[in-house]
Amino acid sequence: MNHQPTTRSIADLDLHLFNEGTHRRLHDQFGAQPLAEGGVRFAVWAPAARAVHVVGDFDGWAGETPLHPQGSSGVWSGWVEHAGVGTTYRYRVTAESGARFDKSDPVGAAHHLAPSIDSLIADISYDWNDADWMANRGARNAIDAPMSIYEVHLGSWGRTVHEGQRFPNYRDLAEPLAAHCLAHGFTHVEFLPLMEHPFYGSWGYQTTGFFAPTSRFGSPQDMMAMIDHLHQRGVGVLFDWVPSHFPNDQHGLYEFDGTHLYEHADPRQGYHPDWNSAIFNYGRNEVRSFLISSAMCWLDRYHADGLRVDAVASMLYLDYSRKEGEWIPNEYGGRENLEAIDFMRQFNEAVYGEFPDIVTHAEESTAWGGVSRPTYLGGLGFGGKWDMGWMHDTLQYMERDPIHRRWHHGEVTFRSVYMGSENYVLPLSHDEVVHGKGSLLRKMPGDDWQRFANLRLLYAMQWFQPGKKLLFMGCELASWSEWNHESTLDWGLHDAPMHSGVRTLVADLNALYRNEPAMHRGDFASNDGGPGMRWVEAHDSAQSVFAWLRVDPTGESRPVLVVINATPTPQHNYRLGVPSAGHWVELLNSDATEYGGSGVGNHGGVDTTPLDSHDFHQSIVVDLPPLGALALAPA
Repeated sequence: MNHQPTTRSIADLDLHLFNEGTHRRLHDQFGAQPLAEGGVRFAVWAPAARAVHVVGDFDGWAGETPLHPQGSSGVWSGWVEHAGVGTTYRYRVTAESGARFDKSDPVGAAHHLAPSIDSLIADISYDWNDADWMANRGARNAIDAPMSIYEVHLGSWGRTVHEGQRFPNYRDLAEPLAAHCLAHGFTHVEFLPLMEHPFYGSWGYQTTGFFAPTSRFGSPQDMMAMIDHLHQRGVGVLFDWVPSHFPNDQHGLYEFDGTHLYEHADPRQGYHPDWNSAIFNYGRNEVRSFLISSAMCWLDRYHADGLRVDAVASMLYLDYSRKEGEWIPNEYGGRENLEAIDFMRQFNEAVYGEFPDIVTHAEESTAWGGVSRPTYLGGLGFGGKWDMGWMHDTLQYMERDPIHRRWHHGEVTFRSVYMGSENYVLPLSHDEVVHGKGSLLRKMPGDDWQRFANLRLLYAMQWFQPGKKLLFMGCELASWSEWNHESTLDWGLHDAPMHSGVRTLVADLNALYRNEPAMHRGDFASNDGGPGMRWVEAHDSAQSVFAWLRVDPTGESRPVLVVINATPTPQHNYRLGVPSAGHWVELLNSDATEYGGSGVGNHGGVDTTPLDSHDFHQSIVVDLPPLGALALAPA
């Protein structure tokens, strides 16, 4: 929807809301706004500037058009008659010191390809055809719905490029990406940041254009067309969003008006040592308006179905990655960033208030309480939290030689101690397959056959635990090489023996996850009845066997028994208690031959016997495949 302004100056109410920190739609007011009468209104926040001009190709770059301060708001605005869609421009800011520097538009809808710093007045009108998806997406994003996320770095997913171009176009990738997601059963795609960023090697995490799709892959309308197509095909779209920091490129937000405007002035608060970047001043009202409007822009203008917020832990703690003396305590002497906490609560209340059918997920790596609890209960208000503990413990366990796993049984069982504390997303993300860490397949121990078996077991353990799922692109191909943003995926492995078996398993895991309510209705702790999991066998460390029931908290659907054998030795005649008598069907076996396994299994199912076991009065005897996972359910 395009909320086109009609006046040459910004309304007093908009300025008041902006200064108050409650404006949610700066993208409809600030930046370059084509007016119905013709010409373009420019507006930018630069309260400490002596003067602000807009320069552009509307006059052949021959002059400087002055902007004028709007009262005491700190906003400069002006109207340019000959500017319009397609116009290239930038702001020329004169600081109080007299120094002059050129800046990209902080609220610009589009920018030229780096190294250009120019902004572009783009056509953001678009006739959407995803009304059915938008009307029904609340059910797709619900806490009791199956959510399986395919994480994608768009530039290296596939290189379908036109001659003379380095990057693919949003439109060119829409159909192959949708088809790939659907073929493997993913419900959503999550894009590494697609906001404009000058350094491609930052993967988008060093954002300068918080309202603009990166021009590497096309125009705003090209991005809209890609999202529209994904929605029409039934695939949800999540955006990675980075309100935790921004780069100190001279044309960006840093020292925008000659002062530390968006960032804290004191480096103990405003400099991020991990990423050599600037930290937003969340206590400044106008910064909160800016960031919340950025979030709203992607949800409103681009029909995003949710936002994954990066590096939340770095926002929560004043001493994050800092030594003693390198940080400033809060007013109570603590290490919590009270202003960032307030901002995150305000952000979640705002986006859920206007778009109750979307999701927000926090990448938060500490034991901070209530990340995914409502703000009225003292939480941060996110819809979900990445379970970094599960990821770390599970990968550590799976990387061990199976002969040693018996001594580390707790790395798998420990999650049940905290599993009900948050609404968890289980991530195997891009961070696990870069910077010399190797691919997931390379991490697995043993010979090649065991590596593939261990990888299939890892995915089964992920899908069979409570929590929404996230898998980074290429992991479904069982790539041998770690991810490289400058290349493309190992598509030659798509149909290769063993690799195609892993893809088939991922598709079948997603189908099982979707089709069996017990596998997804109890994913989140906030669902009635808590997480839908009950341990059956948690103590057989000697044989590295685990067994649990996935249960539907509503009681409407059959349970699913999950059994894991984390050793390369088959376990025959293994007895497990079950809650009901009769025939139990083998729904999935990660050692099946179609996945590249050895085919050890139970011939489609087993019958119960009336023998007590594991606190049940019925039990089954099963053969456990080597480095394998089973899922069984009452017929």
